[in-house]
Amino acid sequence: MLGNFITSVLILVLGYAYPAFECFKTIEKNKVEIHELRFWCQYWIIVGALRIFESFGDLFLSWLPMYGEAKLALFIYLWYPKIKGTSHIYDTILKPFVAKYETDIDRSLMEFRAKAWDLAIYYWQNCTEIGQAKFLQMLEYIASQSKRGTIHPKSEKQDETTHRSSSPTIDHKDFYGARAKLRRSNKGD
Repeated sequence: MLGNFITSVLILVLGYAYPAFECFKTIEKNKVEIHELRFWCQYWIIVGALRIFESFGDLFLSWLPMYGEAKLALFIYLWYPKIKGTSHIYDTILKPFVAKYETDIDRSLMEFRAKAWDLAIYYWQNCTEIGQAKFLQMLEYIASQSKRGTIHPKSEKQDETTHRSSSPTIDHKDFYGARAKLRRSNKGD
């Protein structure tokens, strides 16, 4: 449940908010002359912003009758060629708001990006340590199974209990110590 929430938040921020903000900066700093490109970039900026607010607002508004139909009507209003509501919403609501808080948003996104990278590295290191430990545990298990199946020429009639007692005991909490014990016991054979 928590993993799904974290994934949803990351998709929301990295999939919608960040691209929409970068698109906003590109449009405003470069002053794109192509009217159609500007219109669709504005559309996607608004869709990104709506998607962000929708993830939280759906909890409170989704119970309203015709809520889904109202969202659909809003999207049609945004791109319908005769109305082109994108320009109206962008110029009157979104542009003044983002322009006012642009530096704060930029700083927050940079901090979030740094924290997300640190978190990714932390989890990568933990996963590799756990993977290495499990791999060593598997090798130790295979080595102990292969020792059980070998026949020593000196005593072919060893019973299983004495053969088991001659194999090293593996302490699963200390994998490196167990590996060293296994190496020492193999040198003695």
